[in-house]
Amino acid sequence: MSIRIGTATVFLLLSLPSFSQNALDLHAMVNQGNLEVYNRDLSLIDEPAHAGIRLSKAYGEGVAWLKGVEFSNGVIEFDVRGEDVKQHSFVGIAFHGANDSTFDAIYLRPFQFKATADSLRMRMIQYISLPQHTWRTLRVRAPRVYEHSIEPAPDPSAWVHMRVVVEGDTISTYINGATEPSLIVKKVTQRRSGRVGFYVADTSGGDFANLKITTAN
Repeated sequence: MSIRIGTATVFLLLSLPSFSQNALDLHAMVNQGNLEVYNRDLSLIDEPAHAGIRLSKAYGEGVAWLKGVEFSNGVIEFDVRGEDVKQHSFVGIAFHGANDSTFDAIYLRPFQFKATADSLRMRMIQYISLPQHTWRTLRVRAPRVYEHSIEPAPDPSAWVHMRVVVEGDTISTYINGATEPSLIVKKVTQRRSGRVGFYVADTSGGDFANLKITTAN
């Protein structure tokens, strides 16, 4: 089943201080037109414990935006699955989005999860803020600040749970229920709110499920 999402007629009214304690029903959101997909095709996946969506592979950035959701501070949790394919699997979450090319993102590089060289292990998880602050720019400006290893490293072909906590200009990301974050960064722009969506980078697709968002004032 492949779906190209058009203009939605139903909007999510999610402006309460805490609007999601349970996982959002991604299948229902697709059927109601509440996911707006940029530069990808979307299909449904229904696996035990993971009723979610799949974004196709393509060139350029791809995002599946949640329509009507404005996020500033709080917690974004979800399960994501990429591939153990070198330089072709970049999967995560976009937030504080202004449009399809202007947003912050935290993403994984599953193909680095089995790396043994320290220089590659330090590239398992990445923060970016497009369009200016790409991974290349941030790596040159501040090596090992905006990307890091994950301990213990997940299975590169398995579902991975990400918990992204945004508090002002501080972003902390926890992997697979860890009590310590794998990555802590300071935002590199003054943009403090915006859209939320599932993110895949150039040449990558990805699977997403079990999304929970809790907002904080």
